[in-house]
Amino acid sequence: MTVLHIANLGKTYGTTTALAGINLDVAMGSRTVIVGPSGSGKTTLLRLIAGFETPDAGKIELNGELIADQQVGVPAHRRNIGLVMQEGALFPHLSVLDNICFGIRAEADASARALALMDMTELDRSMAQRQPHQLSGGQQQRVALARALARQPRLMLLDEPFSALDAGLREQMRDATAQILAHAGVATVLVTHDRDEAMGFADQLVILREGRLIQAGSPKTLYRRPADATTAAFLGAAIILPADFTGAAAECALGRLPLPDDDQAEGAGQVLVRPEQLTIGAAPTSVEWQVASVLDRGNKSAVTIERLHRGGRVKVSFDHVSAHVLEIGQTVQVSVTGTVHPLRG
Repeated sequence: MTVLHIANLGKTYGTTTALAGINLDVAMGSRTVIVGPSGSGKTTLLRLIAGFETPDAGKIELNGELIADQQVGVPAHRRNIGLVMQEGALFPHLSVLDNICFGIRAEADASARALALMDMTELDRSMAQRQPHQLSGGQQQRVALARALARQPRLMLLDEPFSALDAGLREQMRDATAQILAHAGVATVLVTHDRDEAMGFADQLVILREGRLIQAGSPKTLYRRPADATTAAFLGAAIILPADFTGAAAECALGRLPLPDDDQAEGAGQVLVRPEQLTIGAAPTSVEWQVASVLDRGNKSAVTIERLHRGGRVKVSFDHVSAHVLEIGQTVQVSVTGTVHPLRG
């Protein structure tokens, strides 16, 4: 069942187009992550969903109810959408318990529900009367999440909620938040610019660029079959080479490589190979390369190899090569496992 439906959504500021023709569905209980560089429109999209902005084109529906178009604009406080900001935005003069109860104070069971949410978000009840400044960054984000859940929202919006945390705590909070929201059964939309965060959190990954939706799908699908070279590089280490396509194969500097049966191409273009598909010193029929550089990292190495191809020197770099006795200038065999992806456009 679709919780959030966005159709042909557009937003402009003067002569600047922030969003154009956005179409997106978010399923019940799912986690959608919107990623893109600064200025891609991801924050604008979040603000339109939350009700802080009005669309200039298209519509937004929540559980089948129209909440925004050019004539209708349900106020933000009536949309029953939870929101957790980057800094948590807790009220500094209120205790943990009062922060969580803020939106439900008029309800008879407010305190009991707040305490239950503290349990759910793994906040010790002894913290109930503490002020926000007496909490760690991770604890503050848990309080913000509990406060957003207190109103039993139909949809949760997370605006880069982990970016202010250090790396270890960021990953811990990301995983904890995913578990909490899954337990609550709340569909979630997370905005981030962090690739690892996006790949680790998403059921559905949405790529925005210059106000347009470039691609949407599972992280695995987008990683293996990105829409273009920019998306390929954003989602992970990518080897992108010129290639000639002949239906089921790509001819490139790495040799003749197979394409998926449902992803074939003709003519000239580019081919994507992920570094983990490469093996050094393997099959005797693989293409010969020369080692250009080796950076020793213990039992793994970062290696750059090169070869002449089409009259030019082609270089390929990749990390985490299993320990080999490799020296600069050494000739090595390189083979590619699995199918590769043609990049169009």
